[in-house]
Amino acid sequence: MSSSLTPDPSSISPSSHARKPGLFIVLEGIDGTGKSTQARRLGDWFASRGRDVVLSYEPTDGPWGRKLRESAATGRLSPEEELQYFLNDRRQHVEQKIAPALAAGKVVILDRYYFSTMAYQGARGFDPAEIRRINEAFAPVPDLLLILDLDVNTAHQRIGHRGDSTNEFEKRESLERCREIFLSLKDEPFARVIDSNGPLDDVTAQIQAIVEIACPAS
Repeated sequence: MSSSLTPDPSSISPSSHARKPGLFIVLEGIDGTGKSTQARRLGDWFASRGRDVVLSYEPTDGPWGRKLRESAATGRLSPEEELQYFLNDRRQHVEQKIAPALAAGKVVILDRYYFSTMAYQGARGFDPAEIRRINEAFAPVPDLLLILDLDVNTAHQRIGHRGDSTNEFEKRESLERCREIFLSLKDEPFARVIDSNGPLDDVTAQIQAIVEIACPAS
């Protein structure tokens, strides 16, 4: 499946890719890897070191993000609509929260970003590389991408243990494809893969060690 979607030029700042004084970290991975917990812990760690932290997630609680969340209960959107909603939501997120926080020198930590769109919409048939191209026309590339990796069987067990029902996103074949797409990013200079099979504290320690090396001025 291909997409003719293009970013709205009026929503793109000319300085979108200018060097930013803040620090931008994204946590990614399939459902069940513990991203939300580790994002909160990382935020607390930075705060304990005296940094101003903005912790956020996608889809957001904005109008487009709410539409995406509502669709989980009311019926999944078409692939084209879903991708467009993610793009609209992300544009607002970048303009209203991410870019201003980075410009102010804050640490921005995201639980999911356009890499999740590459993975999940890629699993629906879109070209992940094209999704990346469209997003990076207006969305800043993170300083550090932390990919929490977990085998699909364990992910399913964790999802079940937290009481969630298994929806289309979490079906095995879809998750396998999503995991493949996430791991295809492992050779990017800003990406690190973290084994999230172990206890939460061990994963937290791995993340903090990576951040200290990758972002020495943190």
